[in-house]
Amino acid sequence: MTRQQGRLARLALGFAAMTFGVAASVMAQPAAAETLDLQPFKDNLARFQQKPAFKAAGPAFDAKQCMAGKSILSIPVSSENTFTAAIEKEMKSIADQLGFKFIIWENQGTSQQWAQGINAGITEKVNLIDLLAGADPRTLVPQVLAAKEAGIPVIASHNSGKEQRDEMLKYVDGDAVVDYRTVGNILADWAIVKREGNLNALVLIATGPLATGLIEAGIKQELEKCPSCKSTTINVPPADWATRLTPTVQSALTADPSINYIITIYDGMTQFVVPGVILAGAQDRVLINGFNGTPGAISFIQNGQVDMTIGENLNWIAHAVLDANMRRVCGLEPVDDPFIPFYLFDASNAAEAGTPPELSKGYGDAYVEGYKKLWMLN
Repeated sequence: MTRQQGRLARLALGFAAMTFGVAASVMAQPAAAETLDLQPFKDNLARFQQKPAFKAAGPAFDAKQCMAGKSILSIPVSSENTFTAAIEKEMKSIADQLGFKFIIWENQGTSQQWAQGINAGITEKVNLIDLLAGADPRTLVPQVLAAKEAGIPVIASHNSGKEQRDEMLKYVDGDAVVDYRTVGNILADWAIVKREGNLNALVLIATGPLATGLIEAGIKQELEKCPSCKSTTINVPPADWATRLTPTVQSALTADPSINYIITIYDGMTQFVVPGVILAGAQDRVLINGFNGTPGAISFIQNGQVDMTIGENLNWIAHAVLDANMRRVCGLEPVDDPFIPFYLFDASNAAEAGTPPELSKGYGDAYVEGYKKLWMLN
């Protein structure tokens, strides 16, 4: 055999191997789910595919009058977190319009800095201290007790789920919860429908945030309704996303060519997951979804690299959290559910979020007029 013939033979073998690899990927798909009724999953999703309507969390009240001379100090999980930073900015804007003092405690996400914030609130003699979206009161017991002794309620907002309320109220005076289990339901239902019950999902969780356990439970709850569905769960904590997610995804997709969907419980993961899919050469067989509605994830949807994200309107969150906080400051009935709605973005409506996507855009504006009426501003 000549050198050229040998080279051609090696190329042929390589092509055959590639062809076999593609065939193996197709053959390894989950078994057909001929008897699975997809309609219940579709019905659940339909609730979140229409622009959210406004729902009052309690009776109307004169916000300007009752908040006159009052003050709130808000401690976000981290000032470097774009999610919480956007909420804080909107809350400050609302407070300025209503005429009361709103203090944002800048921090880099450490419990020591959160503690300093509570101490500052006590010194400032504010009327309420809010721990926003992850500032964990379980690490702040002495400071929360000191605030209580000073007559200052401490509230945990957008931090825990409905099922965690009793546990959370051991540490704080109140909370503004999110229905995180439903988030998990939506993520799983969407993937089941998109794969018509023939789902083999890689579920990427991130321990640390309180929401994680409930979202994961919601995913499992729906997958149990799909006998033909399979899943593998991998935990990558937020601190490791930049270094671990891409190689983890690449390895998982290479090891199991039948994986056809990746569920990321926080869509901030997608910036590292998409490269892993590309490196594994799995763009044509793997879809991705997630939760939060970050501009980056919606941009990926617009580019065809992510399938869906569950969005939250951050401006709506700001109104809902502040409404709950003001009711406590004003001595009104506390809010059990601040009603923070979800809205799904996919290829059909991702453009509504702007190009490039913007935070809080694409959800409609039902909440704007709703809160004006609720706070007697009209």
